[in-house]
Amino acid sequence: MNAVENYLCDLEKKMQDTLKAIILTAKDTTDDWNVDNPRELWLDGYCAQLALLATQIVWTEETIRTFDDLESGSESAMKEFLQLIKNRISKLISRVRGQLNMEARVKVITIITIDVHSRDVIKKFVD
Repeated sequence: MNAVENYLCDLEKKMQDTLKAIILTAKDTTDDWNVDNPRELWLDGYCAQLALLATQIVWTEETIRTFDDLESGSESAMKEFLQLIKNRISKLISRVRGQLNMEARVKVITIITIDVHSRDVIKKFVD
């Protein structure tokens, strides 16, 4: 490899490491959704792709946890999780009805769309 190829490989590796660090931080900060940084505002701290990825990771973890709760005898776990998802969608809808720049609006609408699909999956489990 020549110097340019080495530089580009190093640059690619640095970009991957940076994105990994950002997504780990984004995922770690999702713990604050119910404390002091609600999800609908948390989104502002991350670009759309990383916010969506962190949201999907959390949904997957929450879904697994809900199945574990069901297995442990909590008969209402899935219904409670469905209600949580509906509440999150409502908050995002309220946010998108307000003043947002185009980038934030597209990000919130995209996450609403994914949340609606997630809600539908959980609704099928409830039914």
